[in-house]
Amino acid sequence: MAISKVSALGIHHESFSFHMVLRPVGISASEGKSLRKFPVISALDWRTVVIGLAADSGCGKSTFMRRLTSVFGGVAGPPKGGNPDSNTLISDTTTVICLDDYHSLDRHGRKENGITALDPRANNFDLMYEQVKSLKEGVSVVKPVYNHVTGRIESPELIEPPKILVIEGLHPMYDPRVRELLDFSIYLDISSDVKFEWKSQVSLSLSLPSLSLSLSLSLSRSLLLWLLVWQRDMAERGHSLESIKASIAARKPDFDTYIDPQKQHADAVIEVLPTQLILDDNEGKILRVRMVMKEGVKYFDPVYLFDEGSTISWIPCGRKLTCSYPGIKLFYGPDTYYSSEVSVVEIDGEFEKLEELIYVESHLNNISTKFYGEITQQMLRHADYLGSNNGTGLFQTVIGLKIRDLFEQIQAEAASKQAITSPK
Repeated sequence: MAISKVSALGIHHESFSFHMVLRPVGISASEGKSLRKFPVISALDWRTVVIGLAADSGCGKSTFMRRLTSVFGGVAGPPKGGNPDSNTLISDTTTVICLDDYHSLDRHGRKENGITALDPRANNFDLMYEQVKSLKEGVSVVKPVYNHVTGRIESPELIEPPKILVIEGLHPMYDPRVRELLDFSIYLDISSDVKFEWKSQVSLSLSLPSLSLSLSLSLSRSLLLWLLVWQRDMAERGHSLESIKASIAARKPDFDTYIDPQKQHADAVIEVLPTQLILDDNEGKILRVRMVMKEGVKYFDPVYLFDEGSTISWIPCGRKLTCSYPGIKLFYGPDTYYSSEVSVVEIDGEFEKLEELIYVESHLNNISTKFYGEITQQMLRHADYLGSNNGTGLFQTVIGLKIRDLFEQIQAEAASKQAITSPK
């Protein structure tokens, strides 16, 4: 291990290994055996809040992250002056880390060992835990970067503690140590039918001369580059919808074993399912989206429709909400989910005129908006994002507002405790 320089702008490395946590120059091995023990680069006046987002690949995490960072303010982008292939997104308040960066085996190594990236053996959970813990404690880390195009683990990058840290990927809730660090957790649960439809749409877009603008804006830079490579491969090797089915089927055993069970630990689950408004619908273009929210989560009050605790079905179509076939239907009610008490809000169908969403917004409660119509404003701002005309985009925006509120509650509580303990 040799790190020649660490600065706020990046790192210069002579050699590196990720079997141990890196530390800045100036701290000897005897002074600190882990990254958690070296001093913070700059004094923080906040407590970093850690959010976990779990989902399979290609299930909308990147779009969700863009909605989330938009709620907090600022534009998310890669670290300035850092690795050009970085998967990290940084905005004024938020840093989003892709957990693929903690792969312990690169693509070649996984192939040699006959395992997928979903398998825990292909991931370094010790390093993941150490570095997430360090960032939560206000300590900077130097973490690896996984290149989605080449499949290799590349030069590391410096990450400083943000106000809000989001760790997104396949395994944010798999390791109990990492799970314990999360202040709030979300799982995106995409049904197999919808997952196939989404990947098919991407495949169709890739068969065109260029990616559609809306698709391009909804993808992370690393995933976009990977898809462009896939576009070339499809042209050269004749990839088909059958190959997409085969790819999903090949991943399913590991997905069912290692990824899907994490949803039982999530504080909120967004389920994306085929519509029930059309009998025997096989196209998967109209979606039924459910937001499942655990009761009793600290700093989080579940959203409800009209009357808290009731069971309500509502068809809002009419003079205040334009609906074309097959219409829109909302549901709200209590339920149980993996033995936990939950509240569920569901939207089946699509919004024809996004500006009319304010009518639905006005009947949702506990949505943590700062002004009337904030959800509708956010949705209109990102109307070109995938899912903006259905419950996917709406619930992602709501979760973003709830996380903002959670962050503000945690900071207010920390400030109050500090005021009590500070000498006068």
